[in-house]
Amino acid sequence: MTIAYLTALLLGAQVAISDLMARRVSNRALLAVLVCVVAMQLLQIGNPPSLASCLLGGVIGLAALLPFYAIGWMGAGDVKLFSVIGFLLGGNVLLPIWIIASLAAGVHALVALSWPTATSCAPLRLQRMVQSLQGSSLVLDLQMDLRSARRGRRGIPYAAYLGLAMILVVANGGGHV
Repeated sequence: MTIAYLTALLLGAQVAISDLMARRVSNRALLAVLVCVVAMQLLQIGNPPSLASCLLGGVIGLAALLPFYAIGWMGAGDVKLFSVIGFLLGGNVLLPIWIIASLAAGVHALVALSWPTATSCAPLRLQRMVQSLQGSSLVLDLQMDLRSARRGRRGIPYAAYLGLAMILVVANGGGHV
């Protein structure tokens, strides 16, 4: 396993957890990965992609998602993460990561939109079980913790899906790093 693969796996896990819990992407984590990539390039450690591929991947990642941020459909963290992924692994992995993450986010959106209808159509026994869980102190504590961590931020955790897609692509050797 190369350093670029390991860095991608760690970044993907960190981003997925952070975005699912707090709907945040850590600028420090992204900066640390950029520093790691620059060090790998300068020292030629761990068989990194070519510098041209990294630079092109970073620019493509930024350019691909920036319009979605400009119209308000996506957060800045999602755009920065996609650019860092391109910079870390090269441009050749951006399309599969983008497709996987977009499909997962689409499924998330469909579930979120259909959830009220699905719960009202569920069998009465299942509805009662869900209601009893919603009143439990453990669930209420978890909901309060999530609300506190998110500070009102809502939406689909697209960065988490990007991170998980990156893990999937890297684990399957899709990056050819």
